[in-house]
Amino acid sequence: MRAVFSIVGLLVVLAIVGVLAKKQLAATHAPVVPALQVPGQPAQPAPTGNVRQQSQQVQQQFKQQLDAAMQQARPMPDEDSK
Repeated sequence: MRAVFSIVGLLVVLAIVGVLAKKQLAATHAPVVPALQVPGQPAQPAPTGNVRQQSQQVQQQFKQQLDAAMQQARPMPDEDSK
């Protein structure tokens, strides 16, 4: 009886690992989602060219979005709340 439970438990664990592996492999083949757009910024075109050019374009887009985010004023708390 103990051997039957061991085998059933092993099969359950194997099934769970199989499902998780299938999901992980499906996620690696999913289409690339474009980067989030910063409000007020024009839409960025998808990277074109070879891998090096694409990498440089993505880095430039990230830098531009980071600069735009840093330029936004941070909301200050009210002084009356003390």
